[in-house]
Amino acid sequence: MEEVIVHQETHLQPLQNPRPSSMAEETASMSIYRASRTIKRRQSSLYNSLRSIHEDSIFVSEIAQLWPELPLVANLRCGLWYAKKFHSNCYFKSTDGHTNNLSFNTSRLNLHVAILAGQKGGCMIVDSTRKGKRFPDSMSKTIPIWTCVLNRAIQKYRNKINTPIDELSSSSSQWDSSLHLPLWVPDTEKSRIESNINKWVNQLEESGADISSISSLLKKPLRPLWISQKTVIWLNEVPDYNSWDFTPIILISSSASNDIYRQKTSSEFSWSYIAGAGDDEESWARGLTPLLFWNNVYDLINSGPDLCNQKVADFVEKDRVYRAQRGHNAPQISIKPTKMEIKSSSHFQDQSLEIIMENGDSGHLIYWLGLTNLAVCATGYEFKAFDVDCVLNCDQNKDLCTLEDSKAHLHLPIMNSKFDRFSLQRNLPSALHFAKLHLKRGKRLAVCCNNGEDISVCVCLAILISLFNVEGVYDDGKSFKETQITKLDMRQRLIFVCKYAVNARPSRGNLKQVFNFLVGATY
Repeated sequence: MEEVIVHQETHLQPLQNPRPSSMAEETASMSIYRASRTIKRRQSSLYNSLRSIHEDSIFVSEIAQLWPELPLVANLRCGLWYAKKFHSNCYFKSTDGHTNNLSFNTSRLNLHVAILAGQKGGCMIVDSTRKGKRFPDSMSKTIPIWTCVLNRAIQKYRNKINTPIDELSSSSSQWDSSLHLPLWVPDTEKSRIESNINKWVNQLEESGADISSISSLLKKPLRPLWISQKTVIWLNEVPDYNSWDFTPIILISSSASNDIYRQKTSSEFSWSYIAGAGDDEESWARGLTPLLFWNNVYDLINSGPDLCNQKVADFVEKDRVYRAQRGHNAPQISIKPTKMEIKSSSHFQDQSLEIIMENGDSGHLIYWLGLTNLAVCATGYEFKAFDVDCVLNCDQNKDLCTLEDSKAHLHLPIMNSKFDRFSLQRNLPSALHFAKLHLKRGKRLAVCCNNGEDISVCVCLAILISLFNVEGVYDDGKSFKETQITKLDMRQRLIFVCKYAVNARPSRGNLKQVFNFLVGATY
C-alpha cells in the first residue's frame, strides 16, 4: 500500500488578453504577496470550501468502510470537517514535523490514541493539507516520530521489568521499534530524526507518562500506513488488519491533489475545488461548525454558490438562538470584511469545536481528573447532572452557571493569551483561593471555559500543582510550599491532566503564564 509519487513539471503560460478589470486596478498598487492572497481569498468562497469538503468526505467514507471495525479519529482541527461521525479526536501538529522544528512534544502526547489502537487493533486518523502536498507534515513526520518513540519506550519498559516480548505479543516474536517514514521524506531528514529518537524516548520517560498501561494494551508495535486519493487499493485484495504483525495507524489524507481536478461542474452550477478546505476555519466558515455542517449538509450543498452564504447565516443564527435558550454558550457571530470588502473573509470569537461520538453525544464532555474532585469541561452544562458542587467559570459569558447557590460559583472572564498576555496570570490568585475554599471541604469543582480545551486546562493545572501533591492527593498546598516548581514538574502534571481530558489543547502563551505565576506565587 505504498504511495507512488508522480512528479510533473508545470509551465507557467502568460495570460491571454488580460481584461482591464477592477481586480487589476485593485491589485496594481499591492505587493505581489498581497495580490496573490487577495485572489486566493476570492477563489476560496464559502460554497467552494463546503463543496470541496463534501467531495473529499466521500473518499474518507470509502476508506473507512474498508476496515469498519477500526475507529475513525479526527486530527484537530481540520480533520473534524471530513466525516459526520468520529470515534474520537487527536492533536498532532504539523509544526512538530517541520524540517527545522522536528520535535516530540510532551504537551501533546495523544496517549489515548495509542490506548484506543491497542483496544481496537488499530485506528484511522483523518487530516488534510492545503499546500500542494499529498500529506500534511503531521502525517509525514509528526505521527511516525510519535509511533517510533512509543514503540521504543514500550520496548525499554518491558526490558526493564524483564518481560519477554513474545509473552505479550501472540503474533510476533520480535518488537519492531524502527523508524517508519514515507518514501518521500529524504534520507538526510530521516537520519536527523533517527539521531533524536532516543533523546525523545528519555523525555517521554521523564514526563511521567503511563507507559505500563499502553504496554499492557498493545500486543503489536504501532506502525503508520499512508492512504491518499492517489493510493491504489484493489478492493478484492483488502488485507485483514488482524493478519499484520503490527498495530496499524492508518493515516488518511482527505485532500485531492490539484492535478486531479480543479474545476467541477454539476447539472446546475460550477465550483472550484480547494484542497484542504477545512483548514483555518476562522477565515471562511462564518460561524459554521463541523456538527452544524453535517446536520444540514445536503441543504447547503444543493443551495448553490449564490444562496450558500445566506443559508449558512440562517443555520448559524438558528443554532445560536437554540443554544442561548437553553443556557448554553451562544456568542453573537460577527462577520468582519477586509478593507477591500471581501465578503468571504470572516472573524468570529468563541466558536467551539464539536465532535459526534459513536453514542451520538456531543464531544463536549466533563472530564474528572482522577480522584482529585477536579474536572475540566466546556461552559453551558446542567452541572447537577454531573454531581458538581461548585463551578469556576473562566468564560467571557457570565450567565452560564446553572447552580442554585451563588456562593458556589465564581466567574473569572479570562481572555486568551493572543488578546491579553497576562489575563490568566492576573486571575489565578482568585481562582486558587476559590478552589482552595471548596476543595478543602471535599467539594467537587468543575473548571470550565468556552471550549474546555485551553484556559480551563491551564487553571486546573495551576490548582493541581498548588494544592495537590505528586500523587494527586489534596494537601492544602503543603508540598507546593516545600518545593521549587520546574518546567519538568509542569510537564508531568500536564500529562496527568491530558490523561483524562483528552481534548486538552493548552496554548503555549497560557502555559507560560501559569509557570510565571507559580514561580513567583506567594499566598
